[in-house]
Amino acid sequence: MTGKRKAAASISSVGADGKQPNVKSDNEIITNGAGEINLQATNSRRNSEKSECGGLKTISMTELYDTLYPPRIPVVDGFLYGGTYLFVGAPKVGKSFFMGQLAYHVAMGIPLWDYPVRKGTVLYLALEDDYARLQRRLSQMFGVESADNLYFATEAKTLKEGLDSQLEAFVKRHTDARLIIIDTLQKVREVGGESYNYSSDYEIVAKLKSFSDKHAVCLLVVHHTRKLEAGDSFDMISGTNGLLGAADGAFIMQKKKRTDNAAVLDIVGRDQPDQELMIEFDREHCIWKFRKAETELWKMPPDPLLEAVDKLLTEDNPEWEGTATELLKLLPDMQMQANVLSRKLNVANSQLRNDYGICYNNKRGHERKIILKRLLHKP
Repeated sequence: MTGKRKAAASISSVGADGKQPNVKSDNEIITNGAGEINLQATNSRRNSEKSECGGLKTISMTELYDTLYPPRIPVVDGFLYGGTYLFVGAPKVGKSFFMGQLAYHVAMGIPLWDYPVRKGTVLYLALEDDYARLQRRLSQMFGVESADNLYFATEAKTLKEGLDSQLEAFVKRHTDARLIIIDTLQKVREVGGESYNYSSDYEIVAKLKSFSDKHAVCLLVVHHTRKLEAGDSFDMISGTNGLLGAADGAFIMQKKKRTDNAAVLDIVGRDQPDQELMIEFDREHCIWKFRKAETELWKMPPDPLLEAVDKLLTEDNPEWEGTATELLKLLPDMQMQANVLSRKLNVANSQLRNDYGICYNNKRGHERKIILKRLLHKP
């Protein structure tokens, strides 16, 4: 058993006006060590080739549960996660202002409304802007306080020409890269004589998703809506269903009238709950403010095992190492076998990391050891 004290890292922050109900608010953000962010997907590939049947790589359910995969760390808790997402809206609806606002908040580690933000380096490909316009826009939004880890580019190659290589070079140099914004999709997709179809739409987003999964970053791709109305707002995405089908999720920004300040932001995704938010544009400061949530954010109920582990790690003893059997002796209310305990912790790794600030590892060796370490003391 170890008992080394680890200091907590605290980030003071300020947020834009507005109140977000039913969202867990914790402005003390867990900071990651250098390189931790981009190792998420890399480490998971070590477990992928368990067995092979005629060229088909398979893994048994037993191996699946016994394998510890890296946690999925949000970019913005309850709002935006690693992967590839579409951000869709009509032209001039305010998408670029929202992209600038999001980029600045992630780079600074400032909560977006009441959503906690995980600080990291941001790359914003503002491919429909120039640097002078970006300068004016950002200074109007945030004054002249700058973020050294927020980078801009107004030109980039298409995917066919080598955009992926450009992005590879960026994340290699900036190992804490967390968010890459591509504004817009049309600027980086291949231009050819054939019309776009489901297959080509799916392929373009799949290429971007392959990059985001490989490097465990979030790729947020700005795109336009079609002119025709639709019963489902996500059917208004310009192009075929292949775009949304390949993406991890999408954000749809809509106004009833172009001159309105109010807008609806619909959110759907694989790793976050579906939401519908009412937001309002502050024309004086050119930022989006939160007004209310039309749909309540669902929260996972407390897990007795994780609650017990959380109580085990104290300020005086923020770390623990030992076997699953030894851990069970310290958790007398947990009536389960040692191998079941390990599997439950494997499955709950992301929740343990994101909700409780506890890093969990299952170290193989002569005797498999569980390692628990609190990354941030709870307030």
